Amino acid sequence: MKHKRFVHGGNVYDPAENGQAWLDFSANINPLGLPDSVKAAIVAHVGDLVHYPDPEARALRAALAAAYETPADTFVLGNGAAELFYLFFEVERPKRVLLPVPSFSEYERAALASGADVEYFLLRERNGFAIDCEALLDEVRQTKADAVVLGNPNNPTGTLLPREELVRLSERLTALGCSLVVDESFLDFRTDEAEHTIRREAGRLPHCLLVRSLTKFFAMPGLRLGFGVCMPQLAAKLDAHKDVWNVNLLAQAAGVAALGDHDYQERSRAFVAETAPKFAEAVASLPNVATVLPPSANFLMLRLKEAGEAEHLIESLRARGILIRDCANFAGLSEGWLRLAVRRSEENEKLLAAWRDVAK
Repeated sequence: MKHKRFVHGGNVYDPAENGQAWLDFSANINPLGLPDSVKAAIVAHVGDLVHYPDPEARALRAALAAAYETPADTFVLGNGAAELFYLFFEVERPKRVLLPVPSFSEYERAALASGADVEYFLLRERNGFAIDCEALLDEVRQTKADAVVLGNPNNPTGTLLPREELVRLSERLTALGCSLVVDESFLDFRTDEAEHTIRREAGRLPHCLLVRSLTKFFAMPGLRLGFGVCMPQLAAKLDAHKDVWNVNLLAQAAGVAALGDHDYQERSRAFVAETAPKFAEAVASLPNVATVLPPSANFLMLRLKEAGEAEHLIESLRARGILIRDCANFAGLSEGWLRLAVRRSEENEKLLAAWRDVAK
C-alpha cells in the first residue's frame, strides 16, 4: 500500500457522491484544457500505432530545441517529468539527498527508491517559505549531502528563485561535490519565464539536471510527457539507462503539436496571470482562511484559521463533488494547509460558493 506521504491529488477515478464528474481543484492542470491542436495530432497518428515509436524522438527533440532555444543533444525525454527523478537517482546514486520542504513528494520517493538517505531543509512560513541559498549551502556542508532537489516554482508553496541565483547555487554546489536537480514543471505558466529558467545554462552546468513537464501546461497528464536538460555527457548517460521506447508514439506527436501551438500558450499565460491573483484575493476573503500565499503559477496554497476544520471542509466539499488538496502529508507542513488549482472563473465561483456554504 502506498505510504500516505506519497499520495497525490487528482484521483478522479473514485465515483463522486453526487453522481457527476468531479470538479477537481486538487491537481494543477491548465484550466484551458487539452489544446485542439493536440487532439487533432492524436487522431491523425492513431493509425501509426502499428509502428514502434521513434526511439530517437527526432521530431519531438527538434520541436523542443526550437521552443526552448536549447541544443537537441542536451535533452533527455521522460514518460512524464516524474520518471526523470527516478532515472537521475538510479544513475547517479547519491548517498544523501537534501530536500527543501515542503515540496513535491516524488523527489523523496525517487531518492528513497535508489537507496539514498533523505534529509529535510525546512522552509519557514515566517519567511514566506522562501529558500535561503546561503543557509541551504550550510546545510549541505553539515549533512554532507551530495544532491539537492528543488522546485522553481516550488510545489506547493509557489516560491521562486531568479535564474542568476540558481546558476550561482549550482556552481557553488558543484564546488562542494553536490548535484542540483531543478524542477521547472510550472514555469511555462509564467509570462516572465525567461527571468527564472536555467534552460539555457543547464546544458553547460556540471552535475545539474533541469526537469520540465509538458503535461501540466498542455493539460495532458494522462499521456505522460516530460524532459530534462543537462550536459550532453549526462544526457547520454541517462538515455543509456532508460527504456528505448519510454515516450510513446502519441505522446511524441502530441508534444510536437503542443510546442507549435503558440496561440494556446499565450492564451494560457494571459489567463493564469489575470485569474490567479483574483482567485487568491477571493479565497483570502473566505471567513475561515488565515493566510493565502501569493500564486506564482496555476495554483495557490493557503492556511485555515483553525487547523482542525480542514477534514470537515475537505469532506464537505467532496460530498458536493469538489476535490481540493490536503497538504498535511507534505513534509514540513501540518494540518490546516490546503492547495487549490486555478481553474476557469465559473468553476472558481462554484468552489467559493460551496466553501461559503460549508463555512456557515
